[in-house]
Amino acid sequence: MAGDQPRGDTPLSAAKASLTSGNPGTPPSDPRSKAGQRALLIGAIGVVFGDIGTSPIYALREAIGHAQRGFSPEQAVFGVVSLAFWALMIVVTLKYVAFLMRADNKGEGGALSLMALAQNALGKRSAWLFVLGVCGAALFYADGVITPAISVLSAVEGLRGAPGIGSAINPFIIPIAAVILIGVFVVQSRGTGGLARFFGPITLVWFASLGLLGLFHIFDDISILTALSPHHALFMLAANPVLGFVILGSVFLAVTGAEALYADMGHFGKSPIRKGWLFIVLPCLTLNYLGQGAFLLAHPTALDNPFWNMVPQLIYWPLLLLATAATVIASQAVITGAFSVTQQAVQLGLLPRLDIRNTSETEAGQIYVPAINGLLLVGVLFLLVTFQNTHNLTAAYGVAVTGVMFVNTLMAFTLVRNLWKWPLWLALLVLVPMGFVDVVFLSSNLLKVPDGAWMPLLMGGLIVVLMWTWVRGTQILGEKTRRDSLPLTDLIEMLRARPPHRAPGTAIFLTSDAEVAPVALMHNLKHNKVLHEKNIILTVHTSDRPRVAEHQRVAMEPISDDFKRLTITYGYMESPNVPRALGLCRKQGLKFDIMSTSFFLGRRSVIPSARQGMPLWQDRLFIFLMRNAANPTDFFHIPPGRVVELGTQVSV
Repeated sequence: MAGDQPRGDTPLSAAKASLTSGNPGTPPSDPRSKAGQRALLIGAIGVVFGDIGTSPIYALREAIGHAQRGFSPEQAVFGVVSLAFWALMIVVTLKYVAFLMRADNKGEGGALSLMALAQNALGKRSAWLFVLGVCGAALFYADGVITPAISVLSAVEGLRGAPGIGSAINPFIIPIAAVILIGVFVVQSRGTGGLARFFGPITLVWFASLGLLGLFHIFDDISILTALSPHHALFMLAANPVLGFVILGSVFLAVTGAEALYADMGHFGKSPIRKGWLFIVLPCLTLNYLGQGAFLLAHPTALDNPFWNMVPQLIYWPLLLLATAATVIASQAVITGAFSVTQQAVQLGLLPRLDIRNTSETEAGQIYVPAINGLLLVGVLFLLVTFQNTHNLTAAYGVAVTGVMFVNTLMAFTLVRNLWKWPLWLALLVLVPMGFVDVVFLSSNLLKVPDGAWMPLLMGGLIVVLMWTWVRGTQILGEKTRRDSLPLTDLIEMLRARPPHRAPGTAIFLTSDAEVAPVALMHNLKHNKVLHEKNIILTVHTSDRPRVAEHQRVAMEPISDDFKRLTITYGYMESPNVPRALGLCRKQGLKFDIMSTSFFLGRRSVIPSARQGMPLWQDRLFIFLMRNAANPTDFFHIPPGRVVELGTQVSV
């Protein structure tokens, strides 16, 4: 799955580079220029549609394999091709392109963006929306482990039919796929900005190949064109509802990756994604599925691998290499999507601080998260060794995707009612059918739980527990800290009555609650018995918007002659940089020298308590997450030589 969230590292830099070739009369960086639109369109083809573009390799094979258990070969082909086409039309074209892409949060899409937008539309924090957002993010991670494994393995399995290879390659399929995937994960630390500029053209050639290959084989049995009529799909579902329900679980493989259309709006915009889908991707996928169907009608024995069986020997090796490149690109999109989701989750407080590195000096969106990269690699290799082939992996594929789709539909109800002000009857008229389709696909995929669908559900459940533990633990810790702390205004009055020794320079105290005296400030007064000439109580706040304009970045409020309260606001898709934000304060009259400024951080040593808060096992999990969180000095990009850490012990 290309994923339900905005990509962290995309070929957008290449698209922007291409913008510079615009018409002389049009500003080169103007995306409205023809060159700009063309670059964004090609970039979107490379990232947004990478996953859904590799589905033809295995989707029809799995669905028709199930259908032949209760239908004649001809009925199976017509019914499955019809189901695949209408799944593309209903799930992708109608739900995502026509409806959900309208629900953008300042241009951004995806489950967490939709959650933030729905919370904002509701005007208050909703536990229900929060749970839905957490589930959507967790299911994305779960599916993100499966996509690289199934995509790359499906291409490598094409070696079995390659000229001069045959079955002798079987023992080497898994090792070859593993080497390719390891290579993909290893290069993440270098950033993929340079490689990304080739993603679009390669994927564009891949879609053109899919369309031409399908068009060539449609003439094997031109009657396949009648599969575009929905009556074949309806007949299959009505004639054998139980088997039809099972078949839908495999047909859904044709639309995995649909989430990317919504998730990547922030990188490419609505227009390039919509044009790419309607004029390039949808026609090419339709032609290929029709071609595979016609080929199977003419060659019923080719069912073991219809996609590779219909490739002419003359172009087999070039197409195999192209398919491998396309599956690597699809995997890259998911991996970098996981980095982007992690950044959002950290900013929204769903995960502890993690080491998030920028891999480009010019593109802020290109990031690398070592911890997530390592965990994904371990998960992908585990799946390769456990499931061994794409037939087994398809059993695990789809549950997480359908789960995210259903989550989006549920959150969209709050949006259309509270932001778009739709009447209840209209909201139900639009969303109930969408929800019904989601539930049907989700239920069908849940039938695969014994065969492997337990894997993404288990992974998603563990991630939900992890996020819930972190959120609940930080809430308990914050409440305990506030109970044990002194209000800042009371402390200021006490300092007026008994002035301490004054030290030259500026002291900045980082805290999550600007209303109470920071722990570091209290310890500094208690042990060092000094107060700096200037004291700033600094809070870093995360907005429910993806990005915050520079003129809205900082807000300063004087508390007394010695204290100021400073709030720095970032969007949930931005990386905090405190020194850079402090530079903006000079425009508001706050002048200081960074090299004569001390940053005071409070470090809390947490000990578990069985008598209060969470269960003991959850306390220990929370403490483990705290200990492995990234150093706030690095996370906020504070000069290490200017940091003073003062600790305290707290029980949860």
